[in-house]
Amino acid sequence: MAISIPTEIKLHKAERYLELTFDNDKHFELGCEYLRVYSPSAEVRGHGQGQEVLQYGKKDVTIENITPVGNYAVCLHFSDGHNSGLYDWDTLLSLGINHKQNWQAYLARLEKAGVSREATPEEKS
Repeated sequence: MAISIPTEIKLHKAERYLELTFDNDKHFELGCEYLRVYSPSAEVRGHGQGQEVLQYGKKDVTIENITPVGNYAVCLHFSDGHNSGLYDWDTLLSLGINHKQNWQAYLARLEKAGVSREATPEEKS
């Protein structure tokens, strides 16, 4: 299977989203919060099935910087200090394609856990 490669990655800092265009004509606008809570890092995904850590209080998170990693990925540097996830092209494409169902699943997990997208006053400082 051929890997789809981004032809454009554009950060819209003020609007808090990342715009992606792939060589297969797929185009996505993915919010910073969405990319943060679905980070491919071990901190978020854990080290195995069932070890995922629910991210909450990330509504106002932004992407501060994007660092290329070879020809296969980028590292997103978030305003909350998180920068350990490598977003390879397949991950970004999957996050784009599955955005609607991923986002709904995330909102359902927040509700079930009784936590919010909003940061607490301690998390803001």
